[in-house]
Amino acid sequence: MTSIGTPVRRREDYRFLTGQGTYTDDINRPGQLYAYFLRSPHANARLGRIDTAQAKSAPGVVAVFTGQDLAAEGIGGLPCGWLINSKDGSPMKEPTHPVLPVDRVRHVGDPVAVVIADSLAQARDAAERIVADYAVEPAVVDIVAALKPGAPQVWPEAPGNICYDWQLGDAAAVEAALGKAARVVKLDLVNNRLVPNAMEPRASIGEYDRATGEHTLYTSSQNPHLIRLLMSAYVLHIPESKLRVVAPDVGGGFGSKIYPYPEDAIVTWAAGKVRKPVKWTAERSESFMSDAHGRDHVTHVELGLDRDARFLALKVSTIANMGAYLSSFATAVPTYLYGTLLAGTYTTPAIYVETKAVFTNTVPVDAYRGAGRPEATFVVERIVDLAADELGMDPAELRRRNFVPKDAFPYQTPVALQYDSGDYQTTLEMALQAAGYAEFEQRRQEAARRGKLRGIGLTSYIEACGVAPSAVAGALGARAGLYESAAVRVHPTGSVTILTGSHAHGQGHETTFAQLVADGLGIPIESVEIVHGDTNKIAFGMGTYGSRSLAVGGSALVKAMDKIVAKGKKIAAHLMEASLADIEVKDGKFSVAGTDKSKTLTDI
Repeated sequence: MTSIGTPVRRREDYRFLTGQGTYTDDINRPGQLYAYFLRSPHANARLGRIDTAQAKSAPGVVAVFTGQDLAAEGIGGLPCGWLINSKDGSPMKEPTHPVLPVDRVRHVGDPVAVVIADSLAQARDAAERIVADYAVEPAVVDIVAALKPGAPQVWPEAPGNICYDWQLGDAAAVEAALGKAARVVKLDLVNNRLVPNAMEPRASIGEYDRATGEHTLYTSSQNPHLIRLLMSAYVLHIPESKLRVVAPDVGGGFGSKIYPYPEDAIVTWAAGKVRKPVKWTAERSESFMSDAHGRDHVTHVELGLDRDARFLALKVSTIANMGAYLSSFATAVPTYLYGTLLAGTYTTPAIYVETKAVFTNTVPVDAYRGAGRPEATFVVERIVDLAADELGMDPAELRRRNFVPKDAFPYQTPVALQYDSGDYQTTLEMALQAAGYAEFEQRRQEAARRGKLRGIGLTSYIEACGVAPSAVAGALGARAGLYESAAVRVHPTGSVTILTGSHAHGQGHETTFAQLVADGLGIPIESVEIVHGDTNKIAFGMGTYGSRSLAVGGSALVKAMDKIVAKGKKIAAHLMEASLADIEVKDGKFSVAGTDKSKTLTDI
């Protein structure tokens, strides 16, 4: 019985394709109210008096809260999950990220007040009656400008707007190699800021049970357990056991739904104040001002080559925008998720990277679509292409000449990581053949005769997935373990329930995890149930991001199945009056070696 590698109908698709999925906005709790956020139209302003009297008296309004209200209740700020140290060993500057600002707004879209009403329309109308006294001050939104003398300061505790000034590699060796190089190719490039735009916008529903004192948060999240951990410990200051986080079907995340947001905390807290569930769903334009953005790097890169066009050294200087506040993974993205990938697929013997993280009056950035790895690939492959252009050399040949040879593995890079295996030359040749690379010039000339421009490009890259193990992540500044959990429960009838800390938002985990378990235990895939996304059902998990679900979550699942098989062997040995050492497991049967005695998983 083999499920993996065999085409199977995806188990989750029927409900999605027929509109029967359950997303956060599909959930409606009895007596729920609706939240609407008033957001700052200014990038930098001191907050004076916020007059909410007219809003509170508007039709249908139940409550209006400001940052002062939350501060009076001791509500904390959102924490950053990764500590980065500067070149001199000093820790990064880490200002507070209030869920509702008290005295200053620091980017357009910073929430100023929340209105809770019987309907969304009533909440929105009432928000227009709030009068906020803004004292607008100069703002800085460009990262290069933010570093100039006299630039507006986003945080007084971060002089020069610098969060940290980090480095990796041997600076002296790189400078020496560049000084001896036959040619040094230089490039300035921008990896522009972008806005995530998943099909499903973020949504949250807070609920409070007076009988048990338990808060429940339904939220569109890739990482419900992380939300529970950070919100309970740092924001709401309640025991983890009193906060349940449920992430139902999620319509796309791409990184932007990994981390906690102010709205999650506010609706959870507000539900306890108004004694009714509180629901919020982001409007599309609102998401552009409130969802964490991605990228926003300005980089100078230099590549030194010898007379045979072999790489000698790579020097990279990057300025990375953090935005106005530090989001959960933001500080790790342009450092350990970026600098460690700058060797690419090449044998560059000396590499040095320095990254200045900068505060600006913009929406915070965080992990998005690869998070650091695409940025590193962009830097390396652009400078390699430019080198080929300046040398008048075939870009394929330049890459071929500098690839890590397939007999050089394991290969230690100059930027911490060791590669275990690879065959980049063969991969390149296969790609060139599939693309008809040798005949490209003929096709280009033929297109030119028709007035058309035809181009071709090459790129190679190394991808680092999993963000694990925990010991390594911890040494690099992670403030939480990046493990994963899984439990396998075998029911009396032989069916199996899998509890996984990984979360699905389009990847098809309900199918692939079921395939893994069906093969591992030798049972029909129909007998496997996958449960995820509810912190009351799964003890703990670290969610889904960084392509870690199968590598880390799947590994946890295999470990759990190993325990099931080991226990099953003991029971089988007892049932068949055999030695434990004689029990074999194959195709879902526990057999006594050399006999016709066997028991199924259901029997056991």
